[in-house]
Amino acid sequence: MQIPLLIGGATTSKQHTAVKVAPQYAEPTVHVADASRVCGVVGDLLDPERKLRFDGENRQLQEGLRELHRQRVESPLIPYEAAKRRRYHIDWAERELAKPLFLGRRVVEDLRLESIVPYIDWTFFFVAWELNGRYPEILDHPTYGKAARELFANGQELLGEIVRDKLLQPRAVRGYWPANSHGDDIVMFTDETRTTELLRFNMLRQQRTSSESAPARCLADFVAPIDSGRADYLGAFAVTTGIGAEALAKRYEAAGDDYNAILVRALADRLAEALAELLHKRSRAEWGYGESGDLTNEDLIRERYRGIRPAFGYPACPDHSEKWKLFDLLQPGELAIELTESCAMTPAASVSGLYFAHPDARYFSVGRIDRDQVEDYVRRKGVGLREGERWLQPNLAYDPA
Repeated sequence: MQIPLLIGGATTSKQHTAVKVAPQYAEPTVHVADASRVCGVVGDLLDPERKLRFDGENRQLQEGLRELHRQRVESPLIPYEAAKRRRYHIDWAERELAKPLFLGRRVVEDLRLESIVPYIDWTFFFVAWELNGRYPEILDHPTYGKAARELFANGQELLGEIVRDKLLQPRAVRGYWPANSHGDDIVMFTDETRTTELLRFNMLRQQRTSSESAPARCLADFVAPIDSGRADYLGAFAVTTGIGAEALAKRYEAAGDDYNAILVRALADRLAEALAELLHKRSRAEWGYGESGDLTNEDLIRERYRGIRPAFGYPACPDHSEKWKLFDLLQPGELAIELTESCAMTPAASVSGLYFAHPDARYFSVGRIDRDQVEDYVRRKGVGLREGERWLQPNLAYDPA
């Protein structure tokens, strides 16, 4: 085999490629974040001179990532029992807990693309094309400002066509349920009596902190414990703007227009994130704590508001398989939002996750976890150790073998 290997997709990373894949294959092995970046990488690999330089730089980068990985693996973790004692402390007796305006699942009916567009974070639109820089400053970048302006103009033109002709269909479902934490689990109840458990989300806790005084966070810390006697709540959501995206992209591909095919997918992704942002804004109002009416789109992008909306598979809750519970709760299949066997959402331009309302809730990374926590986690989750380790592989601080 002498074919270069390109690794990509939402569940992959440069570190995973460097540590797990590249050492097993002699040819160039490159992590490519998404499809829009493939053309540039392949162009470098096809040119003999550029390939030598590109491959050399890539191997040097990967060796550095492997060394960082070795350092992290060798750095000590605190025992799981000690981590639980260092949970993020909240005085629940002193906190006023917000209550949503309604409980249960509801489909969002009044969605229009033109209402979603103002919430687009254009910075990541440019990142998808390897043009790194904040929008709108990137449009005047001395090196690639011209390319950014041209790309932005093309994106705006196609976006206008998508909105005008309703070529993509936005769909969303969200809801709120009575909830309390039980250890490192979040228990959701069928109703306000809190006598019948609906389901529980199993969460993970940090075992490596910056100092001995720093808390070892877990998302369950931001929901009132059962024994606190306080009535708390948890929200959940699933959105998509990908209905129609593949058909439109394939129409361009059939016409030999790969550029606009990639552009369609990039815009669908941005619209999905924008819809998630719009729905979170509505959620904060529905939950009763609202927000200042003068928040700009920049404020929303920089998350200058109360509450968080973490998605399963990301740093604070890295186990993708918890999405099965989320989908059982929300039933987004009725809106044509599905999960693959590896818990990837289809259409690709889809976002799902949880709503936390507590003002102390923050995003964080669970990071590396040790066997003691994994064994407790799979017991709580009701799965075998090997299955749990498979889903948590990127976070394991030990070799399961």
